[in-house]
Amino acid sequence: MMKTKYLLLSAVILIVAGCGDSKQNKTSMNSEKEITQRPLETVLNERKMNFLENASEEKKQQSAAGIESIRQNKIQENALQVGDTAINFSLPNATDKTITLYDELENGPVILMWYRGGWCPYCNLTLRHMQESLPDFKKYGANLLAVSPQLPDSSISTKEKNELEFEVLSDLDNRVAHQYRVAYKLTDDLIKKYQNGFGLSNYNGNDKGELPIAATYIIGQDRVIKHAFLDPDYRNRAEPVDLIEVLKTLK
Repeated sequence: MMKTKYLLLSAVILIVAGCGDSKQNKTSMNSEKEITQRPLETVLNERKMNFLENASEEKKQQSAAGIESIRQNKIQENALQVGDTAINFSLPNATDKTITLYDELENGPVILMWYRGGWCPYCNLTLRHMQESLPDFKKYGANLLAVSPQLPDSSISTKEKNELEFEVLSDLDNRVAHQYRVAYKLTDDLIKKYQNGFGLSNYNGNDKGELPIAATYIIGQDRVIKHAFLDPDYRNRAEPVDLIEVLKTLK
């Protein structure tokens, strides 16, 4: 009789322990899922795979050569880095209002993001995901400034098309991009491709053939760069969840 009671008690303990482990494992799996969810990276990779599967060999070679040119010129290494003081600037927004970086920093940290232009599908995907994350950025007191070398009229189209509620700034001739050392010269093949394909010079108001790399900074209110995402591959962008994690540390 005692042996039977002992076996029953042991079974109950094992079941309760198993339930606890199951609950703990479920919580752990949910936490891991939350950490590993990277929606922007997912859609960008899908776009990249579609390009690799369907583009001509010539286009793939031109793209690869353009990325390699940026690497060879060490744009990523020479750009402003974490710990550097952010350079002040004033640029017009989509409605031609002047926005000054240091003025924005008076209100909180600034996410400063460069994008190539409204003609770039990777940029538009990124801008939309940034818009979706805007409430989370603001939750931690941050403002988002998106900068491109486009003319203001092109910036208006980009802002309206993507229904953006943050500032979209025009950095004509990549003046500020050069100060932050994130601007680069396209290869001759890509200049020709972009000009014939959609008229890059019409977007930027010049025929210099220059663009910014995929660069995103988080700048603290002390004007110091706290986070820097710099990538020579225009198909890779800063993931909003990573930016939010950095903003949490600034509170």
